[in-house]
Amino acid sequence: MNLDLASVLVMTALVVAVSSIVFIAETVIRRDDGVGRVWAVAFLAAPVALLAYLVWAYDRSAWWAIAVGNAAFVTTISAIWLGCRRYNARASRAAAAAAGVAAVVTAVMVVVAGPQGGDWAGARTMFTLLAVFSTLGCVECLRGALRASRTAWALAVVLGLYGVYCVVRLVVFSVEGPNGPFFQMWLSTIPSSFVTVTFTIVSLVAASVLRAGRTPVRGLQEMDAARGRAAREMARATGADSGVLVAEQFWIALQGLLTRAQWHDELVAVLAVRIDDLAQISQAFGSEAAQEVAQAWRRGVRHSAPAAARVGEDGQGLLLVTSVVGSAAEARRLAVRISRGVFEQLQAVPGAILPAVGVGVALSDTQGPDVDRLVSAARAASLGGEAVSDTADGFDPPRL
Repeated sequence: MNLDLASVLVMTALVVAVSSIVFIAETVIRRDDGVGRVWAVAFLAAPVALLAYLVWAYDRSAWWAIAVGNAAFVTTISAIWLGCRRYNARASRAAAAAAGVAAVVTAVMVVVAGPQGGDWAGARTMFTLLAVFSTLGCVECLRGALRASRTAWALAVVLGLYGVYCVVRLVVFSVEGPNGPFFQMWLSTIPSSFVTVTFTIVSLVAASVLRAGRTPVRGLQEMDAARGRAAREMARATGADSGVLVAEQFWIALQGLLTRAQWHDELVAVLAVRIDDLAQISQAFGSEAAQEVAQAWRRGVRHSAPAAARVGEDGQGLLLVTSVVGSAAEARRLAVRISRGVFEQLQAVPGAILPAVGVGVALSDTQGPDVDRLVSAARAASLGGEAVSDTADGFDPPRL
């Protein structure tokens, strides 16, 4: 049976196009990750190459179609290699740039030859690059995450055999030319079309199986990413990202701390840090000055509190601090440290009048493990606090 070139190219283009459409459609439906998208580029370039060759087969004057076909063919193999690299988490811009340069060089070689280049313009360059990228793809399938998949082994075999086929085409083409009997019988366009069909079908099946195998992993990654986004949103909503919890979250944290402290017979201290005169500062110096003072107050509390302590808003113009302490004396020292830290931050505010700051302490051994009683006692104690501006040498209220 004799087959003409145009008929073979039509058959090859039909098979490759249908296979490519199926893979690309699944990629879109699945909203695939980077691996699937890169392989989709390969299966998009393959029918483009065969369509270009089909144009050339029906119109031999359309020499430009050879440039398009050769470049698209090289893109197909290089994209399969890039997809394998991405599967192995070895994607890099340098590799993608090398593949792009290879496609451009392949097209340029045909353009340089021009209409006089004939049917096989730029063939040596194309054969060489196809052999290189096929070999690289074969090696990539035998390393990293792909090495654990038997499907990847099949893809490695296909890529390896195709690389050998391209090397043989290059050698025979260079020795006897495109019109040699051996080349015409086994390596010309018609026999290579059957190789292309076989390669496309096997590589598409392998790529589809490998992509499907990544779905559970990708699903877990998406779940982890979703949890991370939810955690960040929760942190912003509760104030955890700024180091100062909203009142509700602080009360929850305090209740949990009291419960755990009871198990281990530990002492919990609650400190209420009050700032006064903000309204007067706002009227006298403006809202911006009052805001700077408030920020310095919050910053002083956060920086002075122990790393493991919880800081939260009270909803009544106070900041609350809770921490496990070893004794009442340690709680007293913590109050002094916080008051000094607040004073240092307030002093750094340029041109502002130092407000009065009160620090009150309540302990779980005297108030009991009750959130309401502890917070109420700390609030009440803070009302009698001395102004920090009046005790720059160290705040030590007598009630402590």
